[in-house]
Amino acid sequence: MFPENAEPDGTLETVVTREQLKRERLRLTRIGSTRTQTGQCAVEVELEWLGGVRVVGRAEGQASTAGDLRIAALAAVAALEQFGAGALSFDLTGIKAIRAFDANIVIVSLTVKQDGTPQRLLGSYLAEEDPVRSAVIAVLNATNRILGNYIATR
Repeated sequence: MFPENAEPDGTLETVVTREQLKRERLRLTRIGSTRTQTGQCAVEVELEWLGGVRVVGRAEGQASTAGDLRIAALAAVAALEQFGAGALSFDLTGIKAIRAFDANIVIVSLTVKQDGTPQRLLGSYLAEEDPVRSAVIAVLNATNRILGNYIATR
């Protein structure tokens, strides 16, 4: 038996509905990172949704190799929480750059509170070129499914 939208030859016609388009992900559009002579680091992350809604997260703190990763992850979290408008709350549990499988990797651990229920999330990204950018993308990878579900109900 063929599905209702099957052609006589058995192929299916694919139609993308407006509801399916709502599942689009947040897109990273800009990362700005500065270090001062006094040893401070500031990171600003801009995310875009559906070609018009932009959110910016900013974080700053003591500059160091590990500190820069944490500050970048906190800036990404700030942007995500701004996008969630209070419905999503994230806590950065930890972030670490490691060497595994002959590659440098950034791994991030987050806790999200949605509807009062905490859930642990993990994300990673290769950190070969730009560790600050890798930290931001690791956060986005960790939160991808939660954000997709949030966007679908928005």
